[in-house]
Amino acid sequence: MIYLQLFWEFFKTGLFAVGGGLATLPFLRDISARTGWFTAAQLADMVAVSESTPGPIGVNMATYVGYATAGIGGAVVATLGLITPSVIIILIIAAFLKAFRDNRWVNAAFYGLRPASTAMVASAGLSVLLLTMWNGAAAGLSRFNWKGAVLAAVLLVLTRWVEPTKKLHPIVFILVSAVVGVVFAF
Repeated sequence: MIYLQLFWEFFKTGLFAVGGGLATLPFLRDISARTGWFTAAQLADMVAVSESTPGPIGVNMATYVGYATAGIGGAVVATLGLITPSVIIILIIAAFLKAFRDNRWVNAAFYGLRPASTAMVASAGLSVLLLTMWNGAAAGLSRFNWKGAVLAAVLLVLTRWVEPTKKLHPIVFILVSAVVGVVFAF
């Protein structure tokens, strides 16, 4: 039964999370609240691991939740649930590509989805900020993650204004941030 529930929850997420992997965050928060499969702190860990590992963020998070909930089978089922809607939609569009390509209603619908996907990604960015800087709570300065703010400020300076580091590949900063996070325990 847990496999069916995992598949269904991530199927819905894959169907409605327009805008990429970070657009799945509001859905994951909802899944967490309804099922109790993971906490806000674990969601922050999922985002960190998913951002640091190769592959699509949404798929990585689905795999993580599935594994934490029901082991390897759960990881496979949750991942399949997330990608199934996209595969179905792509197959349908491929079958009718000519008709869809020139249809003004379809073009208008995709044009109308742009603000929605922008809002979902902005919401996800705000969620990540709250999770990382205030551990998910909109509390005062006592719960503020000062170490994270300092790390973010240093990275901003290194990637924007220090000439020798501006040209480094982003993976260097991801790896350094991961090491700093482990060493300083945050």
